[in-house]
Amino acid sequence: MDTAHDVKQALLALASPYTRINLEWYFKTGEGEYGHGDLFHGLKVPQTRSVAKQFQNIDESELLKLLKSQYHEERQCALFIIVLRFNKAKDRETRKHLFNLYLDQAGHNRVNNWDLVDATAPFLGAYLVETKCTRVLEELAETDNLWLNRISVMLTFAFIKVGIVEPTLEMAEYHLHHKHDLMHKAVGWMLREMGKVNHQALLGFLKLHAHEMPRTMLRYSIEKLTETERKRWLAIKPAK
Repeated sequence: MDTAHDVKQALLALASPYTRINLEWYFKTGEGEYGHGDLFHGLKVPQTRSVAKQFQNIDESELLKLLKSQYHEERQCALFIIVLRFNKAKDRETRKHLFNLYLDQAGHNRVNNWDLVDATAPFLGAYLVETKCTRVLEELAETDNLWLNRISVMLTFAFIKVGIVEPTLEMAEYHLHHKHDLMHKAVGWMLREMGKVNHQALLGFLKLHAHEMPRTMLRYSIEKLTETERKRWLAIKPAK
């Protein structure tokens, strides 16, 4: 039976010291930065995905050991496995279990960087679409944890994919004045994706909030608009 140790050895076999140094810089692991203290082996995402696919049937007790690891790629690999299992699950109870497992681990700060959130929440949000439940978005948004806040936004991607825009609009409005740039990017990104399926919903949000949106959020949200439209929205002076 495969173990967490086997997964770690498979990851280490692909690790690169050069990649590790770059990842430590890219994911801001320095003192006072958002990824402070995170450790890396030095793998690129496709490599970690390949290991996840290889060990996707690992026992959940071993999966939990990976999720508790100090190393980014070990947690990432475990999260990829959760998504693989979720996407293949044939019944709601299994999807519910995996969704709750994910939120539990996130609550223990094991989904603790933007790449881990963005590679998981958009897929697992399908459970909320299936159950028509959005209260969990509010609960995540109300915490003072950056990563749970980002999950609250990224889960709405699943709603956008089926043409439902209200959860995205609600989370965008809730986080409008969030202090962190990573949230400005996440909200702007989801607004942009929403605009692809409902242009009027995006325009309506911009009419109400463009004057108070952080500049990064605004720029992300209007990326797919015409150049003329982008210039018009960027010309709006921020409220004092």
